[in-house]
Amino acid sequence: MKKGADMMKMMTFLRTSLLLVIAVVFCSGFALIGKGYQVYKEAESRIGLSEKVQEIRSKDTFTSIEDLPETYVNAVVAVEDKRFFTHPGIDFLAVGRALLHDIQAGRYVEGGSTITQQLAKNLYFSQEKQLTRKIAEVFVALDLERSYSKEEIFELYVNSIYFGDGYYGIGSASLGYFELEPSKMNDYESTLLAGVPNAPSRYAPSKYLDRAEKRQLQVLRRMEACGYYSREEAETVAETAALAFAN
Repeated sequence: MKKGADMMKMMTFLRTSLLLVIAVVFCSGFALIGKGYQVYKEAESRIGLSEKVQEIRSKDTFTSIEDLPETYVNAVVAVEDKRFFTHPGIDFLAVGRALLHDIQAGRYVEGGSTITQQLAKNLYFSQEKQLTRKIAEVFVALDLERSYSKEEIFELYVNSIYFGDGYYGIGSASLGYFELEPSKMNDYESTLLAGVPNAPSRYAPSKYLDRAEKRQLQVLRRMEACGYYSREEAETVAETAALAFAN
């Protein structure tokens, strides 16, 4: 009888402890979201989203999506955010995968960022990995998705990212590396530049062409996996000789 009573007490204690843990986690998570929301509101109060967008669109080298090669658009989507045109700004599958990697690493190492989230970060936040900044980034991403089309978000993203050698935006990078307007880039050039923003200091073609082409192979594999290229087409692009870069 006493043994049964002790077991009941233990079960009650465990249930109570579990409920307390859940409550603490819930409250902590709610507080963290609140802090992230505050960071988001403070950022947008300093300069509004429409003003940030206009800053990008006013650049001399701004390139509309209609003037970008289809291969370049497909390459960026394949390597950066394959569900870009279907998700609401947040890719919950990617977030879940990133969370698993973070748990395995025991620290924040991967965020599962979409193109929209990366644009939000480029518009308002630093590259520092902080959870509150990540939450703020989500709020900005949702604002972007409410206010702009997917095509507009893509334009803003590729016109604001860094390609190395002082080139910000695809227009500047295409002119700087190839002496070409973006619309004139071939498949080799398009897929090469699609991979550079992942790590511009490592992949700038003018300095590290070998590295850039290894990264390009990753882009081509992603494009093949997404159905943009057949194996033969991907191999043909990979075998294309590099063009001379602008001095």
